[in-house]
Amino acid sequence: QVQLVQSGGGLVQAGGSLRLSCTASGRTFNNYAMGWFRQAPGKERKFVATISGSGDNTYYVDSVKGRFTISRDNAKNTVFLQMNSLKAEDTAVYYCAAVQGTPSAQYLLYDYWGQGTQVTVSS
Repeated sequence: QVQLVQSGGGLVQAGGSLRLSCTASGRTFNNYAMGWFRQAPGKERKFVATISGSGDNTYYVDSVKGRFTISRDNAKNTVFLQMNSLKAEDTAVYYCAAVQGTPSAQYLLYDYWGQGTQVTVSS
């Protein structure tokens, strides 16, 4: 069992920045690829970014490329999502998730989820 605890959400103006954090407990952190997903009201949960266990490989949905950066610090059992140049359409509840093995954009493949944190971008 892995517990994921998130922090860093909040309210920002368009063009601003936020940094989300997700700290894991349980199994060794580097065994897991980590992902970030988001869900806006009335919409499906959507993939944002993922990172391999080593941190060597990353993938982003096209809409956040060049603006968001996923990273991890395995010594701290923490994954981050740095969000720059935020847009109103980035407003959502953001979830971190862990999957054993390789990165994935498919949320159904993830086994463990954080509690979610609200990101609101005003325009």
